[in-house]
Amino acid sequence: MRALSIAATGMSAQQTNVEVIANNVANINTTGFKRSRAEFTDLLYETERAAGTVARDDETIIPEGNTVGLGVRTVAIRNLHVQGALAPTSNRYDLALSGMGWFQIQGENNEILYTRAGAFNKNANGQLVTLEGNLVVPEITVPDTASDVMVNQVGQVYAIIGATGEQQLLGQLTLAKFANETGLAPLGGNLFRETVASGDAVIGSPGDAGYAKIQQGYLENSNVDPVKEITELIAAQRAYEMNSKVISAADSMFSTITRDLR
Repeated sequence: MRALSIAATGMSAQQTNVEVIANNVANINTTGFKRSRAEFTDLLYETERAAGTVARDDETIIPEGNTVGLGVRTVAIRNLHVQGALAPTSNRYDLALSGMGWFQIQGENNEILYTRAGAFNKNANGQLVTLEGNLVVPEITVPDTASDVMVNQVGQVYAIIGATGEQQLLGQLTLAKFANETGLAPLGGNLFRETVASGDAVIGSPGDAGYAKIQQGYLENSNVDPVKEITELIAAQRAYEMNSKVISAADSMFSTITRDLR
């Protein structure tokens, strides 16, 4: 009986759906986190009689076919790169992006990775780094004599040097954009990697046309909406229960047949 295997694919798909929702809820307070959504597609169809064929007894064309679907499968888990709300922190090394773009981060073997989480700090050498210690690209080094650091909306980083209050330009932050942001590969730690699907990074300056502006002293919150997640969780749970009911009904039909054969 096909109903058993069809319902099993539905239960498997809804289990994946619940796992995606659970990850969204778990990261509701993760800086720069982008919620995901499971996408599904139907499986192959078993055709017992194709539409448009000629009937056996005469030349009449069959207007409708007889096809039975074989279930569902997960086709993608899509990251939804929608702007999160900006929250003030009053920390001069916290930078948020208002608009499109990604900070560039130096990973292992000098690989360039990308993030929206701008919770930065200084390392022992005064270099601007992530909370995991990865260097921000382009490299920005804050002198020991700096009494304050300022980052304007176009990414220019200035330091106030010494008691004289002299302003010194430390460098220019740049941002990366992609033709297909959903094609970026999530690595964990708020980092993403460029892929063939995302296309090559296009580098530009903050404030340029199509690029975000930088807000110093702010962080971008997760774009997870708790009400939406709970609503989708309830829908996924009910769908899982309905598929389990189909399996129970198919099992009951098997029992009836077995009982009649005795």
